[in-house]
This record gives sequence, C-alpha cells and structure tokens, in this order.
Amino acid sequence: MKKFLFVLLLAAATTAAQAQAAPAGQQQPSDQQKHVIQDPAEGNAYMAAANAATPQDKAQMMESFLQTYPSSVAKEDALDFLLKTYQQMNNGAKVKDAAQRMLQVNPTNVTALVVITYLDHNASQQNSPDALSLLAEAGQYGARCLEALKTAPKPDGATDEQWNTNKNSFALICESAVGHAALQSKDYATAQTNLKIVVAATPNDVTAIYWLALSYLTPKPPVVDGLFWIAKAANAAPAVLPYAKNQYTRYHGGVDGFDELLAAAKAEATIPAGFTVAPAPSPADQAADMMKKDTADKLSFAEWQFILANGKKDDTEKVWTAIKGKPFRLVASVIEATKDTLKLAGSSDDIDAKKSDLTLKLKEPLAAGRIPQPGTQVTIQGTPADYTSEGDNFNMNFSDGEVLAGLPEAKKPTAAHKTAAHH
Repeated sequence: MKKFLFVLLLAAATTAAQAQAAPAGQQQPSDQQKHVIQDPAEGNAYMAAANAATPQDKAQMMESFLQTYPSSVAKEDALDFLLKTYQQMNNGAKVKDAAQRMLQVNPTNVTALVVITYLDHNASQQNSPDALSLLAEAGQYGARCLEALKTAPKPDGATDEQWNTNKNSFALICESAVGHAALQSKDYATAQTNLKIVVAATPNDVTAIYWLALSYLTPKPPVVDGLFWIAKAANAAPAVLPYAKNQYTRYHGGVDGFDELLAAAKAEATIPAGFTVAPAPSPADQAADMMKKDTADKLSFAEWQFILANGKKDDTEKVWTAIKGKPFRLVASVIEATKDTLKLAGSSDDIDAKKSDLTLKLKEPLAAGRIPQPGTQVTIQGTPADYTSEGDNFNMNFSDGEVLAGLPEAKKPTAAHKTAAHH
C-alpha cells in the first residue's frame, strides 16, 4: 500500500462515538454529539489543544490534557485527535501508540484497528527483524477490524455513501493483512478467502495476486487455480515469470500450453469458470511408461529405483523378479567407504544430493590404501539381494561386490621396503 492511501485513511477515519468536546454553556457543534464536557476548565483545555497553531503544539497540549484529565468523557475523541495530529507530523510510532490507547478506551474503535493493521502490515514488508511477528499482529488486528465493521455505526455528519466508501476501504486493508498473515501461518483456506476479496476489488494489485497464487500453490498437493493467478502475476511482474513457469512445469509435466496460459491470464480479470490444467502423469504412471521402454533387466539403476519406489505392485514385482540374485555392473559415486562396504549413489539425483541409494558388500576387503574417497566415481559389480523404500529414502543392497575400476592405485614399495623384503 502506498503512503497516500494512509493519508486518505486518516482523513476519512472517524470514531464511532466521536464528539466535539466543548465547555458546558457554549454552543455545541453537533446535535448528535455523544460526549459533553461539563467542567469549563476541562472544556477550555480541550479546545485550546484542538485550536493550537501547529501540529506540534496541538500534540503537546492534547497529551497534557489527557494527563490532567485521564478519565475525561472526551478521552477517546482526544486520542483520535492525537492520532491524526501525529500522522500530520509523520510520526508512525506515535500514531500507533495513540491507536493502542484508543483501543484501551474502546476495543472496537474502527479507526484504531484499521490504523494498527495498516502500520503493522506495511512494516512487516520492510525486511525488519520482527517482520513475522508484525505480520501476525496485523492479521489479528485486521480480523478484529473486520468484525467491528459489521456493527460500526455511521459517524455523525457522514452520508451513507461516504460511510460505505470508507468501510469498503477499511475492509480491504484488513482483508489484505488477514489473508497475508494466514498465508504465512499456512492457513491456506483463510488466505484464499480473504485474498480473493482483495484481488476482486483491486485487480491490478500484483502483490495481492501473488499472495493469492501462493495460497493455492504452496499446499501439498498444489491447487490448479494457483497456476492462473501466478500467470497473472507474471504478466505484471516479469521477475515472477521463472517461478510461474517452474510451477506450471511441475504441475503439468512440461511447458506446453504455458504461453497460452499467460495470454489467457492477461486477458481475464478473474479466473474463468472451470479453469483447469492437465496434471502430469502420476509417479505410478511414469513407472509404467518406463516398463514399456525395455525389459526390466535392461533398465538403468535409476529407473529400477524409481519403479520400485513408485510403481504399482505388478510393475515392482516384475522389476525385482528380473534383477534379484543376478549380477549387474554399473557406475556409481562413493558416498562413504570402508574396507568391507561401499555406500554409493547410483542415480543422478542422489549423486547431486550426495545421498546413498546403494550398499555394496564386498567379496574381499580392500587394502587400507585402496579405500576410495567420497565423490570418487567407481565401476562396480554386484548382485541385488534386497531393497528398502520408505518415503524419499531408498536403498538397494548388493552382495558379492567387486570394484572393477576407480580405486586408488596400490602404493609401490619404497626402496627401504624392497631392501627389507630382500633380506
């Protein structure tokens, strides 16, 4: 939100029970005023502060009034006046302090609630150390504000049109904060509900569109609606384009159709009815396609791993029956090594992650100088004996293992050793 929006907010904001305080006996500025100061000295002090020459004088004198008359019937009005005065002085900390004091007097004061919501939400987006706590606080005050708006009375002197316009503006500020805070706390349903309201009212608000997209794409599994909203955000903010394309590819399984989605999202103000994107084949379907490529014993280790971890029962049984107990030769990367056992990565994903997926039990122990270092590429031969697959953790045990290539060369004996050996 821009600073000018906050200026408009404070110019329009009015307490539900606002009154013009004046000493008893003087003409009152409104027939509908709720609070009248009866003590002439108190009334004169209030009016002197309200009519002071500069914002600084107004603030100083109104603070003095509140200290002198802490139980004044005009306390809420005085704090409302202070809030707006501090805003004129561009003192955000004092604005927030005045709003918090207003809520101690009236917990449903809409002005105070929307001001704190705005200030906290804006500050949470400035990379401050307490950004997360500020966002959570903005969400809490925003929710209170939305509830208070349901029953907030029209202020004295405002027309129905003015009050409805102000309420709608206040509500959007609070809906945005509530939705963003819900996104951060992983309450995706709430985030979607509130952010859809913001986007519908402000269809060019790229930040709100991006948050709405995340509320659909972050859950597991992601919801297809998020692809429309992230494409819409990418049209307005090119920096978002790589993320949008990546999310589309992961969901769909390819980039085909992505350019058409960008064009549709640019042309449409909101998500079309029945919007969908064909999902990528499931892991089980991908495993079945791998089985069609060749006989199981001709597939790569990575393909065995994928099928055994993700395939349907018939496919996993076919693969395991084809390879169990038969010697195979393959190239792998060393993760850990001892003289008796090598923990290896046989698939490219696990090589990149430096994560073992194959354990080779050696037929003969290695000499101390020939144990390979982590990261070494070796050619091995072994016999699949068993495997385990739990979530992202896969391991196949090979027995009768041999290292055919990639081991360090055996050290040649030194001259001293040769002499000792000769004698």
